[in-house]
Amino acid sequence: MSTWDLLAELPVAVEGYELEGHEVALSPEFVRKTTVIRLRGSGEDGVGEDVTYAVEDQEALQRAGASAPLAGDWTLRTFAEHLRSLDLFPQPTDRPEFRLYRNWAFDSAALDLALRQAGTTLHAALGRACKPLRFVASLRLGEPPSLRPLTRRLEIAPGLRFKLDPTPSWDDRLIAGLVALGAVDSVDLKGQYEGTIVDNPADPELYRRVVEAFPDAWIEDPKLTPETDPILLSHRERITWDAPLHSVADIEALPWPPRTINVKPSRLGGLQSLLDVYDYCAAHDIGCYGGGQSELSVGRGQIQYLASLFHADAPNDVAPAGYNLPEPDPGLPASPLPPTPSVLGFRWG
Repeated sequence: MSTWDLLAELPVAVEGYELEGHEVALSPEFVRKTTVIRLRGSGEDGVGEDVTYAVEDQEALQRAGASAPLAGDWTLRTFAEHLRSLDLFPQPTDRPEFRLYRNWAFDSAALDLALRQAGTTLHAALGRACKPLRFVASLRLGEPPSLRPLTRRLEIAPGLRFKLDPTPSWDDRLIAGLVALGAVDSVDLKGQYEGTIVDNPADPELYRRVVEAFPDAWIEDPKLTPETDPILLSHRERITWDAPLHSVADIEALPWPPRTINVKPSRLGGLQSLLDVYDYCAAHDIGCYGGGQSELSVGRGQIQYLASLFHADAPNDVAPAGYNLPEPDPGLPASPLPPTPSVLGFRWG
């Protein structure tokens, strides 16, 4: 029996739903907006978070309100099938992956509602135990880059580990400072992004300096070109992938079998696709670590919940959301996080 089969026939009764907008300025250039979907039925509610990045897509969804025809008696399988027959974007989006993000938001809300209506939790339904959750903080170091974002967080949580986004402005002095801190678990080259605010050129010199400076770090999402491939050839066992992965088929299409991958539930676009990836990785001895999408609300806890069940002792990019603020507050929890699943449903904390 697949992991999806353990959940697919759970009944879920939907009477209606509401939307809640959330907004935080994560930098002077980036105001993050998300939308929480709250499905209602049988005296319970189930929540999920839409992490679509385009502000206009979030605002259009919130203006449209609860306009999708979702009421009915479903199973998680039939609800997901119905959901994929709908256009959940009130105005067209030019980024197909955003449709996956929105599917995940509604799927996760339906999962939460179904579990609460059944009087159970995700870990009980799957027969798994929640484990202490190791996490890293994911950062860019600004322009010009500085060690300050790291040292500020290390003041709050000594021993914190990091996932960093190298950029061409990283010079030898900065890299030497990072090496001296000894706190880098992974470097995200962002070479697989196009048309986003985080696009990063496939700079062979940057790639060489980074892979040599951090010989034990995971190397995420390089762009393979005739210039970068020779630099990366001897480091292939450390190379991991994120942005290109939306399904099992995408894992199979990678240029070589990976040792580990970044699993983002929203990027996979739904509960079945996510669980199929977990099953595939387990069957093929591929490691996983969790990845976030700058969630502002319940979505962060849900990806922490999943990470605690499937890959708790990995460099999970699922740090509590406060670590993403420009100036994080004292008192943030340290890694690992103790398990805090809700007494019902698909919620954490």
